[in-house]
Amino acid sequence: MTSESQEIQVLKQEIKELKEQLAQSEQLIMDISAPIIPSIVPETILVPITGRLSPERFEMIISKILDVSYGGDINTIIVDFSAVSEKEVGEIDIFGTYIDNMAKAIGLMGIETLFVGFTPSLTQVMINSGIKELQGIKTFLTFRTALQYLMREKDIEFQKVDQ
Repeated sequence: MTSESQEIQVLKQEIKELKEQLAQSEQLIMDISAPIIPSIVPETILVPITGRLSPERFEMIISKILDVSYGGDINTIIVDFSAVSEKEVGEIDIFGTYIDNMAKAIGLMGIETLFVGFTPSLTQVMINSGIKELQGIKTFLTFRTALQYLMREKDIEFQKVDQ
């Protein structure tokens, strides 16, 4: 083998390793882009959404939520969009459809979905796009108000602990 062909083989191996690292990094980004956080309310999880939302990413988030919910003792999921701005929603005209799809898919598993954190500008764009699917979806301004709602529904109260 000539020196040049050895160099080519080394470069091919480096490219292969870099592609593997890139794939691992992309998977890590996908995993942390929609973390699943247990809530203080029993049988409830929080899914904070951050970053750019594309149809592919929505599908990934829905799949992740369904997978986590299937094996667990979960009856309520709070999906928080507080960190998402209008410019981070890829296809704003179908954003409402994806919200509706998420609620329906999770609902088919017998799990209630609460959405929180829609900004005024994002809400206005969704309404102006003529979305009709959003009727019946439970939304709250903040995570705190959603938790207060759940605590009332489940008859849960905080108790002060004396030290």
